[in-house]
Amino acid sequence: MDNQKNQSANIWVESLQTIGLSVVLALGIRQFVAEARYIPTGSMEPTLQVNDRLVVEKISYHLGPPQRGDIIVFWPPAELTPAGQQPNAFIKRVVGLPGDTLEVVDAQVFINDEPLDEDYIKAPPNYSWGPEVVPTESYVVFGDNRNNSVDSHAWSEPFLPEDQIIGRAVVRFWPPGRVGLLNRD
Repeated sequence: MDNQKNQSANIWVESLQTIGLSVVLALGIRQFVAEARYIPTGSMEPTLQVNDRLVVEKISYHLGPPQRGDIIVFWPPAELTPAGQQPNAFIKRVVGLPGDTLEVVDAQVFINDEPLDEDYIKAPPNYSWGPEVVPTESYVVFGDNRNNSVDSHAWSEPFLPEDQIIGRAVVRFWPPGRVGLLNRD
């Protein structure tokens, strides 16, 4: 009978240890490796649609900086979060890198006086912006739906500090008909 009690106690201890380890691993992976996100708005159309589900990886930017064309998830500027509320992460495309001079004129984005080829946008921008020089450790980010995106062109401080970046969107896993890798271009 004591043997049965010990076995029963061991099963509970082992079960709690397994559950505890599973929770720690899940939280660790979400915090440091990758997490799932969904798209709540149309600011990245046509590349990303409302309710698309993505995997955002968090490791590559510890090994190297973001590249032009990366689709990133980040914490938005404080001006976009109502006082006392938790900020919602944003998703946009990296367009300007540190040291770049960016300008939007005549429905075209220019980087260092060269037009940027953007076959992924919904429509050409209907606004003018810049020229602006991107500071060190900062980026300019635009939504692919340029005319319906709260992004660098609309912020009072247009540069996204590198330390606000959560990670890079790498794969769409929902809906099933649109599963696939997200490329830089």
